[in-house]
Amino acid sequence: MTEVSERATAAESDAGTPAASGGAAGSGRPAVPGGAFVVRAAEPPDVFTPERLDETQRAIRDAVREFVTHSVAPRQEAVEARDYGVHRALLAELGEQGYLGVDVPEAYGGAGLDKVTSLLVSEGLAEAGSLAVTYGAHVGIGTLPLVFFGTDEQRQRWLPGLADGSIVAAYALTEPGAGSDAQGIRARADLSEDGTHYLLNGTKQFITNAGFADLFTVYAKVGGEQFTAFLVPRDTPGLTIEAEEHKLGVRGSSTCALTLTDARVPVENVLGEIGRGHIVAFNVLNVGRFKLAAGCLGGMRPTIDRAIAYATDRRLFGQRLLDLPLTRERIATMAERTFAVESVTYRSAGLIDTLLAGAHGEPERARAALEEYAIECSIAKVLASDGLNVVVDDLLQLMGGYGYVEDSGVAGLYRDARIHRIWEGTNEVNRLLVPGMLLRRAMRGRLDLLGPAKRAADALLAPEPPVEDGAPLEEELRQVRAMRTALLVAAGAAVQRYGERLEDEQEVLYRVADLAIALFAAESSVLRARASGDALQADLARLVVASSMAAVERGTAEVAARVQEGDDRRMVLAGLRRLLRREPVDLVALRRSVAAELVNRGGYRV
Repeated sequence: MTEVSERATAAESDAGTPAASGGAAGSGRPAVPGGAFVVRAAEPPDVFTPERLDETQRAIRDAVREFVTHSVAPRQEAVEARDYGVHRALLAELGEQGYLGVDVPEAYGGAGLDKVTSLLVSEGLAEAGSLAVTYGAHVGIGTLPLVFFGTDEQRQRWLPGLADGSIVAAYALTEPGAGSDAQGIRARADLSEDGTHYLLNGTKQFITNAGFADLFTVYAKVGGEQFTAFLVPRDTPGLTIEAEEHKLGVRGSSTCALTLTDARVPVENVLGEIGRGHIVAFNVLNVGRFKLAAGCLGGMRPTIDRAIAYATDRRLFGQRLLDLPLTRERIATMAERTFAVESVTYRSAGLIDTLLAGAHGEPERARAALEEYAIECSIAKVLASDGLNVVVDDLLQLMGGYGYVEDSGVAGLYRDARIHRIWEGTNEVNRLLVPGMLLRRAMRGRLDLLGPAKRAADALLAPEPPVEDGAPLEEELRQVRAMRTALLVAAGAAVQRYGERLEDEQEVLYRVADLAIALFAAESSVLRARASGDALQADLARLVVASSMAAVERGTAEVAARVQEGDDRRMVLAGLRRLLRREPVDLVALRRSVAAELVNRGGYRV
């Protein structure tokens, strides 16, 4: 488990910028900069969707699901009983089939594949229970520090083993007194008198895979000041692995504390540069969030299928539970959340891949692309982890007492889902990161935010352009435009009111983040549905927009009431009400239609 400090976003200023294949000629910037959805409408070709997967990607997705069915499921009991020999054996099988090396360059024993494929593997392993945690920690925050920041010698030494599963990785950042505030760590590294080693002292906590990992990325402060990453093998003198933690969920995964007592780490094991460990932490956590969103998505789809199957068999009041209107409404709402998460996660993966444009074997390009879309990664993580919690809770509620009984398996899903809102940065921290990164990029000239915010405020009372009658989802696109304007008005007013003191107004920043999340989810869903032409997707997009508009109405009103006073407040609130006004939608009929089609298709087949 790991978290990151909000202040670590300062890493953006010196983390580097990717070469802009696909960007404007000579601009050095991508065609679609990170966070651009806040200030301008996306073009449909810029939005990657699951429907655009190629044959190879679909084959990999199906193969991963088959691996879970045929290799993991028969050993699931041992996995959940913390038989780490089985965990290692399954990792080795995944390595043999190439799934541990998806993000590792071919030069170091990996496959160097695109990020959409990386998403598909994480998504496909979601039903592997605690093994999915072992896998995620290993291939994400465990392996990627080396991929992105290792020297050639370090990569040659360790990456082949990490890619084939003979070496298991772990990531040690969190401490008893430093989780979300990662730069508050107290672990210390001091250079030995002969200059050949660093002596590390301190304690790390909640370290996934620690019980059987071979290699740890450990963060400590050189001389008590310079935040630095180190590669620490398990057999390092002075490194002690403490007892396993007993957790609420993901009980089959390993979580231990580490104690470092004059642990002798060779100077050549410094990862990256001394004093720049925040660059390593920040960028690695970007991909950790992206992969976590994929894993959550992989758990949401089968939850809907399970709900439909149970409701079909269960009878209540003389009829199938499935035939009760409230049951269908619950299933439709589960599908709505899943569709939004799916649309956002694949869109984010597509943005990263477009920027890489065939350079997946180049670690620096990959790291920089993930930094460019750090905002989208945080949004995907928040939306997906919140969404998974809701749909699993809905399934348990639908099953009633049967869901609460341990043997149903739903109780385990319920416990396991809860952790995703905590690790890779709590959802509270990630929400604060979104407006923080947007404002920092605006101040550094990376994103023109303040200009559009001013124009949005000026145009608040201007007439809306007419709706193009008959165009598919045209009214929903108009509402997306209204959401963008409302977000810009709210963010601009907050900046104008508080200036540099805005970071102390966490409640305002939190609401601005929710506005950005609602906008990104609504636009991604509508553009996906328009591209597919599928009637079910169109209905799901309408539901996503309706929920997003409700969130934007509430959020902008709260922000305006906080940052405006007197006549200005009344004028802005009146303008927002006018801007966000829309014709009522019969959501009951819409959800009934969605549920009926899901049942007709045999589950979530979107």
